[in-house]
Amino acid sequence: MAKSKSTRSKSDNKSPGQLVAAARIEMFTRFRDNDPEPKGELDYTNDFTLLVAVVLSAQATDAGVNKATKALFETADNPEKMLALGEDRVRDFVRAIGLYRNKAKNVIGLSEKLIADFGGKVPADRDALVSLPGVGRKTANVVLNIAFGQPTMAVDTHIFRISNRTGLAPGKDVLAVEKALDANVPDGFMLHAHHWLILHGRYVCKARKPDCPNCLIADLCLFGEKTEMV
Repeated sequence: MAKSKSTRSKSDNKSPGQLVAAARIEMFTRFRDNDPEPKGELDYTNDFTLLVAVVLSAQATDAGVNKATKALFETADNPEKMLALGEDRVRDFVRAIGLYRNKAKNVIGLSEKLIADFGGKVPADRDALVSLPGVGRKTANVVLNIAFGQPTMAVDTHIFRISNRTGLAPGKDVLAVEKALDANVPDGFMLHAHHWLILHGRYVCKARKPDCPNCLIADLCLFGEKTEMV
């Protein structure tokens, strides 16, 4: 099949290619028009509970995390209360979440470090955030974006898949995709880009069977195995 000059740039045979600038602008324009103010699906009440929720969400569904944290956050919504609650009690609240033992330990550890090193406040700095127990680059980027309005890209499984599948920002690993997205997401769209992509991957461009007939960007996407309307 010949490559479309309107959407592809030169690429080797192992890649679907890469979207050109005009196609990337059109992609995010459609995302914005469809959902001007996208929101994450984790429930939280402040910066601290957001941080805890994101830490708990690793390898777990947002719905499952929300169910577990409702009572937890009603009981402990700041580092001091969480530390006073103790690891055993936190473990009881989050028992239904995968890896709950280690996550409870991290929640207590990050609460302790926030108090000791940051005056009980969630820092608006990536290096400071990743120094906290249980906080990696992806978690830090989510918190920076949602809590502090920084234009960061938190590359999860959905974003990694979509970036490569569509040709938006191909990369062999998470960091490569993050850097490609930083370079390829058009100006003016970066703040909400990670939410648009996560939601698109979660509900439309799914791993096993993408819903191409109902996709806003199907005509722009370079994926070679699009599904058809049955």
